[in-house]
Amino acid sequence: MKLIAANKRANHDYLISQKFDAGIVLTGSEVKSLRQNTGSIKESYIQEKNGELWLTNCFIKKYLSSNDPKNNPTRERKLLITKKELNKVKGAVKKEGFSIIPINLFFNQKGLAKLTFGLGKGKKKFDKREHEKTKDWNKKKLRLLKNS
Repeated sequence: MKLIAANKRANHDYLISQKFDAGIVLTGSEVKSLRQNTGSIKESYIQEKNGELWLTNCFIKKYLSSNDPKNNPTRERKLLITKKELNKVKGAVKKEGFSIIPINLFFNQKGLAKLTFGLGKGKKKFDKREHEKTKDWNKKKLRLLKNS
């Protein structure tokens, strides 16, 4: 697995309960550009339209040797998941108020571009502080156990 881009703020801003892997519909020049690690999912999000999931605002830089005149680096890209997973995601978004957050963009062992996304609920400010405290305490605990 070759990691292309990661959304580092996802675990900080959201409490992610479930993760899914999905394929992405890309053009040839976009795949070549991603092989050079020129993608970003920092400000991207996933929305549901007409029974399909779409990755919006994902930036993939124009491939230098490409002759595509109408290249849009932040166009919407369709996500490919099974119908069972799609129904699970749509149900969680509508009934339980979850958000769909992109986490990682990577190439799998077969060389296909995949996106890991999760279902999460937004953290409040006090939740973020509590998470930082427990993380710091676990680090200190490991240091104390290692030194003694």
